[in-house]
Amino acid sequence: MPRILLIDDDEHLAPPLASYFARFDFVLDSALRPSIGLAKLRGGGYDAAILDVMLPEMDGFALCREIRKQSDIPIVMLTARGEVMDRVVGLELGADDYLPKPFEPRELVARVQTILRRQRAAAAAAQPAAGASASRRVFDGLTIDLDKREVQRHGEPVELTGTEFELLALLASEPGKVFGRDDILNRLRGHEAELYSRAVDIVISRLRKKLEPLDCIKTLRNAGYALAVGKSGAA
Repeated sequence: MPRILLIDDDEHLAPPLASYFARFDFVLDSALRPSIGLAKLRGGGYDAAILDVMLPEMDGFALCREIRKQSDIPIVMLTARGEVMDRVVGLELGADDYLPKPFEPRELVARVQTILRRQRAAAAAAQPAAGASASRRVFDGLTIDLDKREVQRHGEPVELTGTEFELLALLASEPGKVFGRDDILNRLRGHEAELYSRAVDIVISRLRKKLEPLDCIKTLRNAGYALAVGKSGAA
């Protein structure tokens, strides 16, 4: 069963939520404080994390930042009052999805299911055929190993979140092709088109910063994004 860690200081939230998640074959563990949650995540064994924004010790944004220093585990943030800026900041820090409070448990389960399904699909697509070598995309200064889900820039490893990797892999699948926001949004889940158009821009911005000094992601106004880097071969 997939194991999910909820980090929320509301001691009344986890027990009924754990019972609800169990109906969908999830094990929901919980931590009331960020320090405890970080220790549990470092221990491993979790498939996703759910973070509240309003927490003691540090807020959910700082917690997300700390998790991203160590792990690319999928993260869903529970945002206070559904504020747009809470959601945007969470996405900028590396969260994969958000859900405004108050929320319906079924929707939270659906968000987690979608993230995990997307991760499994990406992993399956990256698996090489029997007898084949690992699938890699090699460009000038940039190497993307789809099998190992690893990226190197000028030979140095680049740490990407799951969402960032999937987006880069999408662009690298057809270098030079312009992918519109609708194409990219298939990799990012959401309900509000305007906000999620902004989410695409946020993830693209994160990728560009991590790939610097390479300038390989181009923006075509009113069209979308493309990977524009010279291909140097594949292994």
